[in-house]
Amino acid sequence: MPILSSTPLTIAVIAFDGMTPFHLSVPCLVFGAQTDEADLPPFHVRVCAADPAPLRTAAGFGITPEFGLEGLDGADIVIMPAWHDDCRDATPPLVAALQAASRRGARMVGLCLGAFPLAQAGLLDGKNAATHWGMAERLAARYPRVRVDREVLYVDYGGVLTSAGVAAGLDCCLYLLRQLAGAEVANRVARRLLVAPHRQGGQAQFIERPLPVSGSEGRFAEVLACVTANLGIPHSIDALAERAAMSRRNFTRHFRQATGTSFKQWLLNQRLAHAQGLLEKSGASIDVVAQEAGFGTALSLRQHFRANLQTSPSAYRKLFRQQLGQVA
Repeated sequence: MPILSSTPLTIAVIAFDGMTPFHLSVPCLVFGAQTDEADLPPFHVRVCAADPAPLRTAAGFGITPEFGLEGLDGADIVIMPAWHDDCRDATPPLVAALQAASRRGARMVGLCLGAFPLAQAGLLDGKNAATHWGMAERLAARYPRVRVDREVLYVDYGGVLTSAGVAAGLDCCLYLLRQLAGAEVANRVARRLLVAPHRQGGQAQFIERPLPVSGSEGRFAEVLACVTANLGIPHSIDALAERAAMSRRNFTRHFRQATGTSFKQWLLNQRLAHAQGLLEKSGASIDVVAQEAGFGTALSLRQHFRANLQTSPSAYRKLFRQQLGQVA
């Protein structure tokens, strides 16, 4: 749910010696990208060194973060954006800082191999978690109390977010931004970064990948683009397969390969995202939102919101509008 506030949220991003600069830049780009626009919610990003500064990077240059681990104190969100490729144990001071932040209620995030320090700190015990597919077996073997999900891009479970490798970190951060600030802000930041904005995770996992654009798949891409532009009308697999000049079986197989999920689940996710946007930006009634998003009735929309987002359309709109007013 959006938790917009007139007070900037503090986001602590942990850097360590030898890290890849790209991993560090991901949360900084997503949550720092909007600071130059007055109508967007404010975030205060702190880069915090887990090792004595200056820190070396894998790209051959050094960085000197403004904060050490004391920068986690008072942070609303703590992000471990990566970890060493050998998945070594984190130092006792880092583990203690992560545990302290979690105890006082900070939202904890582990991107890619960043799940390893969180698991070492016990923050993933009994929870579903994601990490880079190449290290999923190692995470599961080392921390048997963690339920490692090898299939998803990211997981939001029990207040802790974890993601798969590299680009999935962007997906996870955009998902978190969408929770904090709503669909319009997340979409705007995603457009600026030239990435897909709606690959959501957690209980409402959207394993959505960019539509294929090669010449051989052009017709298939056009069919999916047409569906997303016309979510308010019914769509059947048979009709879409015919338009794509494919058999139903081939279309179903091709769709899963291209998007990572079934057509039914993908369509539901698209409709939920569209409904969220309508609730945030328009004053349309719940009945109208349900029809325009393709749910047909307000009852159906409410049922899907409750099952996938753990809230109601009215509550979503009310909280978003109230907190948006605080920022304005």
